Amino acid sequence: MTDTAHPPRSLDDIFEEYDFLDSDDRYRLLIDLGRALEDMPDALKTDATLVRGCSASVWVYPTEQDGTLHFLADSNAAITKGIIALVLSAVQDQPAQAVADMDIAGALARFDLKNQLSSNRTQGIPNMIALIKQTADRYAR
Repeated sequence: MTDTAHPPRSLDDIFEEYDFLDSDDRYRLLIDLGRALEDMPDALKTDATLVRGCSASVWVYPTEQDGTLHFLADSNAAITKGIIALVLSAVQDQPAQAVADMDIAGALARFDLKNQLSSNRTQGIPNMIALIKQTADRYAR
């Protein structure tokens, strides 16, 4: 299910690069991560897949195959799309139970997004994480 032209990067790999960059280059890295996201068909961008509480429009669509979760996601804002890519790099193509048990916010803490980005850009992250966790819980049962 993953795009072989852009294999998913691990959170560790992304952080290794992120940690060495200044804030302008961190923005560029996030935008590049967002551009590398797998395309989400417009037909899946519905009210049902819209993440509430985000300043930008964010859609997350989960799929499951053999107990493994795969998410399609998109946003109408470039930085927000990069944040989505960062979140998904922690959970993409993992077993549902592993995602349900994961501390996603903890995994992202080292990126210090609250201090790197405006509160408008980060306010929806907890809602996106909650949606992913609820999906994982549902599939893990």
